[in-house]
Amino acid sequence: MPIIYVKINLEQKCGVIMEETKLNLRSIARIQAMKILYISDFNGVSVEIGLAMAEKGLLDNDALNNQKEISEDAKHLLKFTDDNLEKIDEIISKTLVNYTINRLNLVDKSIIRIATAELLEGKLDKRIIINEALEITKLYTDQGDHKAVAFNNRLLDNISKNIK
Repeated sequence: MPIIYVKINLEQKCGVIMEETKLNLRSIARIQAMKILYISDFNGVSVEIGLAMAEKGLLDNDALNNQKEISEDAKHLLKFTDDNLEKIDEIISKTLVNYTINRLNLVDKSIIRIATAELLEGKLDKRIIINEALEITKLYTDQGDHKAVAFNNRLLDNISKNIK
């Protein structure tokens, strides 16, 4: 699988640093799908409208990781996630302990939804799916204390055990 080098902004207490990261095309598709789900949720619009916004270039350049178009893998992930969103949210809600899905920050919720969709689809090994979700968490929501990564890891591990 081809590797694309992208620059990713990582905000930390000491400021914004640029880190070169290797991402394969499937990882970029997951990030694109996560960002479109986030935009849709944040704006209270359908995933179709979020995708249309992205395709019209209404998202920032980093939203597509400097790709000119939304990948077919990202579109597939979005469609599968959207088609199964009620079931995905039910699985997440039932797995959360002393927490509700509405308390999740929107980025983490989008990451978890994409991973849960992939777990439901069953095309990839669950370890790969969880690891990819954790890498995206590190890039986009972890504050350097690894709490977000630990939380998402625990949640996705429990979700994967409940999906047969």
